[in-house]
Amino acid sequence: MEQTRIDSHKFRLKRSEDLKTIEGVIDQDTRLTLRNLMNRNTFRVIHGVVATGKESNVYWAEDTDGQSLAVKVYRTSTADFRRMREYVIGDPRFKRIKGGTRSLVFTWAEKEFKNLKIAFEVGVRVPKPIAVEKNALVMEFIGEPGIPAPRMKESPPSNPSTTFKTILRYVKLLYSKGEIVHADLSEYNILMWKGPVIIDVSQAVHISHPLSKEYLERDLHNISKYFSSFGVSTKNVKEMYQDITRKKNKSL
Repeated sequence: MEQTRIDSHKFRLKRSEDLKTIEGVIDQDTRLTLRNLMNRNTFRVIHGVVATGKESNVYWAEDTDGQSLAVKVYRTSTADFRRMREYVIGDPRFKRIKGGTRSLVFTWAEKEFKNLKIAFEVGVRVPKPIAVEKNALVMEFIGEPGIPAPRMKESPPSNPSTTFKTILRYVKLLYSKGEIVHADLSEYNILMWKGPVIIDVSQAVHISHPLSKEYLERDLHNISKYFSSFGVSTKNVKEMYQDITRKKNKSL
């Protein structure tokens, strides 16, 4: 994979396919943001795109010690702003949102950084957050250098029962210790790398969010349905929900 470097003059791309991939993502303001992160030694080089999504692209980068990092760049022009607002409005941590679509995307990036930090600190396996600035999030790279770990959808667990129990434990830790709900948990948002790794937590909401119960039940339904297809015996969603929320609700 060819390198992409940022210097004080320009953002150089050596492969035309890289350029095509990042159209609509790397605008002039984003170049400045990435340059600022590099000038602070957050990373020293960005390689090519390793993952693309509706809201963002993820790039493989390296820090000054040669350690792999992931740089997630959120789109500011094609983002689903209506969907973003659903998960931001009602979350008490983000009451003051400035007007404008770019500001909402910046809040979205900050929200994912904070959610990753919470998850990491309570013992949930997530990419360790490194830095965030405007629409760029820097975090631990999960996988081999330049080769991201596969999603669980693409790489089913060798021991489904154990993996299911681990994921349920993570959901409970997020709720009881971190006081957040993932809100979009499924086999598409879990990487398999020496066990499950939860990703894509930008939409995760505080448990006081008016729709947190609905989101948690949806998460539990998604993972229960997935693991049931492997013959794993799962409780029904109501029982799992009660088990996850019981102790926390008593303390509220």
